[in-house]
Amino acid sequence: MEYTSLGATGLEVSRLCLGCANYGSGDVPDDDWEWTVDAEQGHAVIDRALEAGINFLDTANYYSGGNSEEIVGEAIDGRRDEVVLATKVGATMAERPNGDGLSRKHILEQAAKSLDRLGTDYVDLYYAHSWDDDTPIEETLSAFDQLVRDGQVRYAGASNLAGWQLMKALATSDRRNFERLACVQSEYSLVAREEETQSLPAAADQGVGVTTYSPLAAGFLAGRYERGETPDPGSRLAPLWDRWNVEARWETLGRVREVADETGHTPVQVSVAWVLDREAVDSVIVGPEDVDQLDEYLGALEVSLSADQADYLEAPMDRLRV
Repeated sequence: MEYTSLGATGLEVSRLCLGCANYGSGDVPDDDWEWTVDAEQGHAVIDRALEAGINFLDTANYYSGGNSEEIVGEAIDGRRDEVVLATKVGATMAERPNGDGLSRKHILEQAAKSLDRLGTDYVDLYYAHSWDDDTPIEETLSAFDQLVRDGQVRYAGASNLAGWQLMKALATSDRRNFERLACVQSEYSLVAREEETQSLPAAADQGVGVTTYSPLAAGFLAGRYERGETPDPGSRLAPLWDRWNVEARWETLGRVREVADETGHTPVQVSVAWVLDREAVDSVIVGPEDVDQLDEYLGALEVSLSADQADYLEAPMDRLRV
């Protein structure tokens, strides 16, 4: 396993981060996920990840309504010190007033519940799950600052921020002497590169760590579908199909397959390796459903892409963005 410091912090994290959204009942307050796996399978993947040297686990209170956090907590019981543990707050947890968002009330209540489910007295990284237009950023950052000062959180972070939102949060922290965001989590893949003009350059400029999710674009880059096919209705890919079913993205997938053949690796490994090679990215979140999928992801660490191969993979989306 390879490790790096998260942004400008001294926190050492594995280059692959295990995303745990897959593990749990699939029951969420405002949806019903059909693609999750049970606790036994989740434990098996987490055990294998730790054995392989992955020390960075990512979950959220929202995933399976907290069941994912419970599964993670059970899996790391007795080896908490080995793990950099991240969870999130802000998504809908109840269909009532104060059941979501980034108010002080919701953050402090949900932090206590997450710690209880995870079976720990602190989390290493606590993310705001997304920007909250209804809550002043000062209120959100003040609550995160309190959690850090109280020892319940080691580092604060945020996911799904535009560049201006990240900069506003950092400027507010600097002005009010609040704990600064240490990490931003963004969607990023060969076919979803919007963050190259948003959070990634802002994070690099400010010394903020970067974790990225969905390196396979919800499975599109795994290469299981061909033009004219549609994904299973209950899959993670189905609700996003219109977004990915675009010629430039199909061309990118074709090139991923070509490079995979050239290098003797799989499309999954090539797609993840490309993200790992981006200078701005500290750790890539992968979401295997089983041990075999995890082992395939681990193989991405062995892929060495040449500059010409990287340019070839990027060209279709570069043309689309011009």
